[in-house]
Amino acid sequence: MHYYIGADLGTSALKLLLVDTKGQICRSVSRSYPVSYPRPGWSEQEPAHWWGAFTEGIRELTAGIFGIRGLALGGQMHGLVILDDEDQVIRPAILWNDGRTQKETDLLNQQQVSAHTGNIAFAGLTAPKLLWLKANEPESFEKISKIMLPKDYINYRLTGVHATDYSDASGMLLLDVKNKCWSPKMLEFCGISEEQLPRLYESYQPIGGLLPEIAAQLNLPAGLPVMAGAGDNAAAAVGTGTVTEGGCNISLGTSGTVFIPSDAFSVDPFNALHAFCHANGGYHLMGCILSAASCNKWFCEEILKTDDYAAEQAPITEEQLGNNHVFFLPYLMGERSPINDTDARGVFLGMRMDTTRSHLVQAVLEGVAFAIRDNLEISGISIQSSSLCGGGARSELWQKILCNVLGIPLRLPQTEEGPGYGAAMLAMVGCGEYPDVHRCAEALVQTKATILPDSALTARYEAQYQKFRKLYPSMKELFKKIQ
Repeated sequence: MHYYIGADLGTSALKLLLVDTKGQICRSVSRSYPVSYPRPGWSEQEPAHWWGAFTEGIRELTAGIFGIRGLALGGQMHGLVILDDEDQVIRPAILWNDGRTQKETDLLNQQQVSAHTGNIAFAGLTAPKLLWLKANEPESFEKISKIMLPKDYINYRLTGVHATDYSDASGMLLLDVKNKCWSPKMLEFCGISEEQLPRLYESYQPIGGLLPEIAAQLNLPAGLPVMAGAGDNAAAAVGTGTVTEGGCNISLGTSGTVFIPSDAFSVDPFNALHAFCHANGGYHLMGCILSAASCNKWFCEEILKTDDYAAEQAPITEEQLGNNHVFFLPYLMGERSPINDTDARGVFLGMRMDTTRSHLVQAVLEGVAFAIRDNLEISGISIQSSSLCGGGARSELWQKILCNVLGIPLRLPQTEEGPGYGAAMLAMVGCGEYPDVHRCAEALVQTKATILPDSALTARYEAQYQKFRKLYPSMKELFKKIQ
């Protein structure tokens, strides 16, 4: 039997999967690591923590296993990892949900960067971080020899190859996405050279083999093929079979995403979503809200002081759905698409003397669902159904709320490990187990259940959504004043 390793380098933890050629997950291992918030709205991590989690986890995952043929990573996107000329990390990585770069984001958008990349600038992307670093930590900027993304740092440690894939590179705002090459104009804007950037690969292509000294450390074969891998959302789309035009995947992870694949490059009518490369060799549109399942985690753990999410959702009855008098804006880390506002913040609105704990829990779940719908609405694409993945998707209540807020069927994949499973599938394609990503998905991805909308509940949520969509515009200027 042959095996493949798929890894999901997330924001709070690394998840490793050992998958056989039939798509069965034989083992899984998780390792968590901390996130640092040096200032309000800032978010950083130490790359050494990722590497430590990876090396420990791999040894546990593969103990006593023979026949491993390849590995690939899916990883959190946009994080700025910089190395000096001795391959040492210069400073902690600035993460995807970091909001310090509004000034630089505005500057890039004034330069009409979408003409060079296909995308407008958002504060979480990599290029604004480079400009921030240049202005605020010039001594670090001057030391940069290599610029990479989180999963690419792990790949670099494994192979010694400085590489990235098109899906992850799309989120740097340095790539001419349509033409799949680094943009000379963006490099000029940011004051960097192409030599500092990684070589570009398709997600399923091998970038190199495991270095002998690393192989010995991990108890794996030297030269084991390592694929370029993918950004976490593209990897999750592969893992849920969202690889053909007309499909859609929604993820309720730390962030929330709407992922719509396409064969050809395109942008939405307002250029408010990401127009990125897909891990299958094509393209996709993606909307991203910065806080999704993390909103529920924050409210339950930090405010209610409990981690029993199911118990908090249990009192919410069918009659309450679509009838809540409390609304929640889920902008705890500012917001990316479609509003692109780092000043936006979380808000509960509509509380009164009979408001209960469960009203607030319900409002959090609904607020995230409404924000997801904002992204579907602005895409201009009529979505008939979607797959659903991520930690938040394990909640049957949240499934029902999202299904009826969107008014479309939601499919739950048999395998819930989206990014890690998709990464293992990319490793299979890269090693020739399957001829391409499409046929791999056809063979391995199955649906375990489909959630169908209820017409009466969908109508109630339509009325609620029309109220929700008026809240942010009425508070936009206030958010600026309170920062």
